[in-house]
Amino acid sequence: MPKIDVLILGSGIAGLSYALKVGERFPDKTIAVLTKAAEGESNTKYAQGGIATVTDTIADSYEKHIADTLAAGDGLCNPAIVQMVVEEGPKRLNELINWGINFDKSDLGEFDLGLEGGHSEHRILHFKDITGYEIERKLIRKIKQHKNIALLTEHFAVDLITQHHLKLPFTKQGVTCFGAYVYNQQTKEIVTYTAKVTLLATGGVGQVYRNTTNPLIATGDGIAMAYRAKAQISNMEFIQFHPTALAYQFSHGRSFLISEAVRGLGAVLKNEKGDAFMKNYDPRGDLASRDIVSRAIDNELKISGSDALYLDCTTISKKDFQYHFPNIYAQCKEIGLDVSKQMIPITPAAHYLCGGIDVDIHGCTSIKNLYACGECANTGLHGANRLASNSLLEALVFAHQSFLHTLEHITQADDPDEIPEWNSKDTFETRERILITHNRKELQSVMSDYVGIIRTNERLNRAAKRISVLYEETETLYRKSKLSTSLFELRNLISTAYLIVEQSKNRSQNKGGYYNSDLS
Repeated sequence: MPKIDVLILGSGIAGLSYALKVGERFPDKTIAVLTKAAEGESNTKYAQGGIATVTDTIADSYEKHIADTLAAGDGLCNPAIVQMVVEEGPKRLNELINWGINFDKSDLGEFDLGLEGGHSEHRILHFKDITGYEIERKLIRKIKQHKNIALLTEHFAVDLITQHHLKLPFTKQGVTCFGAYVYNQQTKEIVTYTAKVTLLATGGVGQVYRNTTNPLIATGDGIAMAYRAKAQISNMEFIQFHPTALAYQFSHGRSFLISEAVRGLGAVLKNEKGDAFMKNYDPRGDLASRDIVSRAIDNELKISGSDALYLDCTTISKKDFQYHFPNIYAQCKEIGLDVSKQMIPITPAAHYLCGGIDVDIHGCTSIKNLYACGECANTGLHGANRLASNSLLEALVFAHQSFLHTLEHITQADDPDEIPEWNSKDTFETRERILITHNRKELQSVMSDYVGIIRTNERLNRAAKRISVLYEETETLYRKSKLSTSLFELRNLISTAYLIVEQSKNRSQNKGGYYNSDLS
């Protein structure tokens, strides 16, 4: 039974930056970063756009960034959190730079700031169109320089350890976290990891939908674990759909994202007739916020009956496109598209969860000794809709806030004497994996068809009924089957879908990323 000081579940920008700070401040503490996949596989890795931060204080200001964030959040942001995150941004950016992470600069040595939808100024720092990949690989390199930080791959956190497992009485403070039960995918065993503090940095939920820009690992694991542990979870109905994913079916289960920065450089959305249409929906045109652009595209698709619309990049010089977006250019070329001559077929795809596990300004959840940050957390920054490129910023700032709170409270954390091992059971190896794969595909279809960009009361009720059946079928299989990563993920996806549907049903007003046509 590994007994450590700090347990971090997730290896994206949130988990890794928190680990680095705790590791540097406490060289005598043992820290474990667990990821269910290979090292570096996270939502962070696929972030193209960059980090929204005020660096040009002549043209830009904190007040402008705050106003843009509040406008995108459609009245549901926490203003105090927005101000804190925006004002902390430059400090956290400088830490990244000091850790060796690069951002593009102009010939004059100044940051080459990008413009994205919903932003009133150029303020997006980026590294080509692989900003997330640059951050991820540099943070992992830095992590490996610390002997007190262990980065463990193929370790799947199954459940958080709380009083429910220890059969301890609940205190006035409520539920306490003592670590997690973790499935070692190499040894096929459940290992009990006890920790003074635990951080959930498990990323998003995109795989609950059929089309998503998220990698296969984005199955809502942290949110589902927190839900089973009775944590407070909010705003799950606010799913942000990225308006421009490449309309091409890839075998890796992830839609390729065409960054909003492409439109910031001059690309124009067009319908199947070749007409630009966004000015018909919003005066900002192609640079309106993501929720508005996604609904506009969805409407145009329904009008035309086609499977895709188009992004016209032909007015951007080939040289400029290749310089700013080498990854997008290469991906389009691979499928036979010359972006200098042909329009890119696009369609919306599930991209980002704006809600999640409720946390306070310190990253603390409603469960004692449990933090959450990154996409799995509901911080109050995004409200009903996230402003483009605020996600990496949020992860950095709240990882820092969680670190500061850890400094003050790690020595006070509860350390129980006895924690039971995982409750083993007589199981069988299911020979019908179709029971798992079919339910996963059906769940994705239900969510895509009934709980997508535009919802109705009838669709939500139908989704709730079918998810209930999928839950019962899957729980029955789980209770008697051998340990299986795919089964763990399916359970988490179903819990996540349930939360999205139920919180959608409880929303009585259309806001940001949530749109129910029965309420309009």
